[in-house]
Amino acid sequence: MIRVILPQHLRTLAHVGSEVQIEVESPVTLCSALDAIEVRYPMLRGTIRDHVTKERRPFLRFFACEEDLSHESPDAPLPDAVTSGKEPLLIIGAIAGG
Repeated sequence: MIRVILPQHLRTLAHVGSEVQIEVESPVTLCSALDAIEVRYPMLRGTIRDHVTKERRPFLRFFACEEDLSHESPDAPLPDAVTSGKEPLLIIGAIAGG
């Protein structure tokens, strides 16, 4: 079971609190975690990743254990602290402006 913290707009869409827990089969990667989120919360399909390319949406970032995973391979294993449930996977809406 891994913990995922969602940004406010996705929480509202999925009707959940700030943190959700999802079951992910081994090996636990960013891709498999996002797949599990989209299965459990189908209303989030296409909001985190593009429907077709599965690429991260431009204004979302992924963090775990104080590291930015946004540009890492989606098939790279998530840190042990995330897979054990000690630390959450954070999906954060990027802030832009001038």
